[in-house]
Amino acid sequence: MPKPSSASSRKGKKEVSQKPEPGPSNVAPEPPQWPPFKGLLPPELLELDTILSHQILTISRFFPSSLCNTYIQFLSNLPLTTTPSKPKRGEAVRVNDRFQVQDPMFAKRLWLDTGLKNLLEKEESRELLWNADELESGIKPWGLNPNIRIYRYTKGQFFDKHFDDSNTLTVGTPPSPHRTIYTLLLYLTGPADGVVGGETAFYRNEPYIPLSKKELKELVASGEPQIIEVQPEKGMALLHRHGDECLLHEGKEVLAGVKWIIRSDLVLDV
Repeated sequence: MPKPSSASSRKGKKEVSQKPEPGPSNVAPEPPQWPPFKGLLPPELLELDTILSHQILTISRFFPSSLCNTYIQFLSNLPLTTTPSKPKRGEAVRVNDRFQVQDPMFAKRLWLDTGLKNLLEKEESRELLWNADELESGIKPWGLNPNIRIYRYTKGQFFDKHFDDSNTLTVGTPPSPHRTIYTLLLYLTGPADGVVGGETAFYRNEPYIPLSKKELKELVASGEPQIIEVQPEKGMALLHRHGDECLLHEGKEVLAGVKWIIRSDLVLDV
């Protein structure tokens, strides 16, 4: 993910969708034995909340607190690696510990067993996720990216300003082209666990379509918040648009505690 100097700058690092980053032995890790999903809310009780229509949405209590604790204990035993202290040219500075694995079965469980598929296919959810042109086209999510990423941010760690890229991947049976469209972040910790800081901050004054000075002045005059901060909340899922329509955003520095995230992406048929 790059750290652009302007809203139109998009070159740099991508979150690779098809090939997991190799570990120290240059061998892709085998999928772990993930804990079962116990204590989930009944699917009909899940709600999609809007922070910014067609851009930033959340699902509270996506994972119950007890399941978050189970996963934190489990993930702590995975072979996490710390990101390099010096990013490549054009990349955003990121300091965290991570684990990445290609696991279609876990992605399928996250999509189906949690009730996420049913929630996002409801008509009221579709109107929050997709713009008018997309709704008219009959847009429909396929599922989740099998590239599963685990992020751990301890005190002093952060992810500088960047855009999330959309990626094309070949998945399904039979395999066919698909593309990612929304980032999915599942927070396993929050203030109740002693987390201070670590907000995901979105910058509306640097959107995916560059604004003229007049347009920017009008936006500021509208009184709408120019920075939207989403605080980590234990068990909450955050969906935010990526690719060409991604807002500039960052993972702010963790000031205390440990922020744990499970990351995937919402995927569409191409």
